[in-house]
Amino acid sequence: MKRREFLKNTAATSTFIGLGGLSLKSCQAFGDKKITILHTNDVHSHIDPFPSSHSRYANLGGVARRAALVEQIRNENPNTLLFDAGDIFQGTPYFNFYGGELEFKLMSKLKYDAATIGNHDFDNGIDGLLAQVPHARFDLLSANYDFTNTVMDGFVKPYKIYSLDGIKIGVYGIGIKLDGQVTKRLYKETRYLNPFEIAVDVERQLKEAEKCDLIICLSHLGYDYQNPERASDTQLAQKTYHTHLIIGGHTHTFLEKPDVRVNQNGDSVLVNQVGCFGINLGRIDFYFDSKRNTSADGVSISV
Repeated sequence: MKRREFLKNTAATSTFIGLGGLSLKSCQAFGDKKITILHTNDVHSHIDPFPSSHSRYANLGGVARRAALVEQIRNENPNTLLFDAGDIFQGTPYFNFYGGELEFKLMSKLKYDAATIGNHDFDNGIDGLLAQVPHARFDLLSANYDFTNTVMDGFVKPYKIYSLDGIKIGVYGIGIKLDGQVTKRLYKETRYLNPFEIAVDVERQLKEAEKCDLIICLSHLGYDYQNPERASDTQLAQKTYHTHLIIGGHTHTFLEKPDVRVNQNGDSVLVNQVGCFGINLGRIDFYFDSKRNTSADGVSISV
């Protein structure tokens, strides 16, 4: 079945797909273990819901509503992880006044597990980002930003491994090219490394050395571009070997359900992004059978 036909014939708000070698048409029984992945991207300091008078997003969003929704899902399935794909900062007076402190404190209260770093997270400079790190009770992940000669050295990890119900989940971060997106004086000596090469190296480490059952990329590359020279999530999916899910950001792309791409092994990769401003929450449920075969069900939830 072609990808477009698969997406067209699937329900408008969710998709069920076999991963790790299972056919797209194979909707076999769910596995006996379930891991839920929740995610946001490009929240851009939107703390409050949009007002009822807003022309596009009336009464949508808000951290308090997201917190209630996340708590409900965690009560349903304790084996849940919550991630963000970057651009946490910049967009409302909350950032102008608090410099990112409020955003990190609220994410910590929601018990985010990790986030990657977006270009706007440098808007107060790398020193401004460091100043907010003590307020983040979650990991900052970026494998292709080299912070060796900066004040952020030692505060960002390339990946993190989580163990839930006997399932090992490896999560790594990938960031967009900073040159052209961020003024040099803001990111200073931060080095940008080729995202495709780094992703393949890190996913191999997670698969072969760390023996992860599920591998997730938190990406701020952007979903897709007409210019093939711009690195994107769709390209990343097709160039990797072991990554199951790419949680994207940067392009504010509203996907009702995860996109399905095929990697170098011929296996399916999910690519998802839920717009911007915290008005949607992404949810992907992964099911594992006794042989660690994996299938997934994805949905974008309006907040």
